[in-house]
Amino acid sequence: SASVPNLILLDIMLPGEDGLQILKKLRNDPETKEIPIIIVSAKTAEFDKVKGLDLGADDYITKPFGVMELISRVKALLRRTTTVTQPSAEISFNDIVLDYDKRTVKVNGKPIRLTYKEFELLYYLLKNQGIVLTRSSIMNQVWGFDFQGETRTVDVHIGSLRQKLGEGGKIIKTVRNVGYKVGDDI
Repeated sequence: SASVPNLILLDIMLPGEDGLQILKKLRNDPETKEIPIIIVSAKTAEFDKVKGLDLGADDYITKPFGVMELISRVKALLRRTTTVTQPSAEISFNDIVLDYDKRTVKVNGKPIRLTYKEFELLYYLLKNQGIVLTRSSIMNQVWGFDFQGETRTVDVHIGSLRQKLGEGGKIIKTVRNVGYKVGDDI
């Protein structure tokens, strides 16, 4: 392909084709699956946000929004997705092995397909084994943005991550009223 964008702003309400269908296509195409996507939606129903995030969007913004807010979200997302980190190549816990450089996750040697955000979330949890992470610290670290009251986003991603990891997902513990941690039983 000629050129792949650094970031996609995707309106859900498009004439002709449903934005969520486009999102699915972008996430299933190897060319575009890593591109950060911000969903733009006039719908404020939590269902739509959650569905969009479930399908692999990295952030969402609801109309009407100010240009400054949009710019700061775009900048925050680009910062998160282009930071050149020099992490230890591999982190493992029990049966889960995450290779940051190759962007692979294996459970019992079996590769697991994660979205960009799910991968970053798992990396952050594994990097802080045994430490209870609040939802807002997860929001800041993984989304590069402090969503006031948007902790549902974190919960949705934790849920899909646990599901994809199968048995391995049990390492992610919920700490009531606080957040999450990776580790042995609390």
